[in-house]
Amino acid sequence: MKSMNTSLTPQPPATEPATAASAPATAALTPRSLLKQLQTQFPAFRDFLPLAIGIDKQLLAVMPDLDRKVMRTALGIHTGSLRYLKVMEKAKVRHDLDGKPGAEVTDTHRAHATQVLQERYKKEADRKKAEREAKAAEEAARVRADKLNQLAAKFSKKG
Repeated sequence: MKSMNTSLTPQPPATEPATAASAPATAALTPRSLLKQLQTQFPAFRDFLPLAIGIDKQLLAVMPDLDRKVMRTALGIHTGSLRYLKVMEKAKVRHDLDGKPGAEVTDTHRAHATQVLQERYKKEADRKKAEREAKAAEEAARVRADKLNQLAAKFSKKG
C-alpha cells in the first residue's frame, strides 16, 4: 500500500505539513501504542483495575483529540486481556482513570469474566490436546514407515 501512496504524496505537499503539525501523535497512534501510553499515564490501566463504566468518556475528556476507533480498540485489548479478566473475576469495585474506587462490579460482570476465562482455558486445552494428538499420529506414522522399510529390506535380501 505504501507504494501506492508514494505516487500520491507529491501532489498535495502543502496540506501534508499542516496536518502533520496539528496531530503528529494521533496520526501514528495504534491501539497498542495508545494502550501503552494509557498504562504509563493512568493507574487504573497500569494496575489492571476494573474500569469504571463510561471510562471512554473520561478518556475523551482528558484526551479530546483521541481517535474514538483507536481508543475503543485499545480498550477492547485491555479489557479482553487475561490479566484484566482475572482481576474482574474477583473484583468488588470499579475504578476511574486515577484509580479511585467508584461503582460496584455486578455479579453479571464477574460471571461474564469467569465465563470468558473458562472458554479461553478450554480453547487452549483443546489446542494443546490437538497438538499432542497430531504429534502422536506423526510419531505412529514414522514408526510404521520404519517397520515397513525394515520389512522391505529384509525381504529384498532373501530374494
